[in-house]
Amino acid sequence: MKYICPLLAVKNMEASKRFYQDVLGLSVVNDFGANVTLTGGIALQTLDSWKSLIGTDRVTLQSHGGELYFEENDLDTFCRRLTALSVPLVHPLITHRWGQRAVRFYDPDGHIIEVGEGMDAVARRFAEDGLSPEDAAKRMDAPLSFVMECLKK
Repeated sequence: MKYICPLLAVKNMEASKRFYQDVLGLSVVNDFGANVTLTGGIALQTLDSWKSLIGTDRVTLQSHGGELYFEENDLDTFCRRLTALSVPLVHPLITHRWGQRAVRFYDPDGHIIEVGEGMDAVARRFAEDGLSPEDAAKRMDAPLSFVMECLKK
């Protein structure tokens, strides 16, 4: 058994390819028309072909049942790009209880995408703010060894 990738059904392949290229900087690896593979291991499938493959017309795209997760250490610049491109947000930039900043938004078909700050960036930010590695570990709800590895990067 070998896991390959997530596959998202999309209404408009060209709009979806453009979105993933412009917003997330992904590139097309393979384009078979109804099926497109992007860098990062994401596949897009046209909604009509997806319905045919699974044998139903009942497909709900905006289900809020999952997300694609990415990390970006320059989150402020990324959020400005989302604003400039008028990307609809699930929520604005937030800080999770463990200190990681993140934003969630919708792709053209209502699939949720999260872009979070890398945990190594969180540990460095806490260190720059004067927290000891022990205090950062407590704040991040992470083992001290994890924080120390993050600080080495």
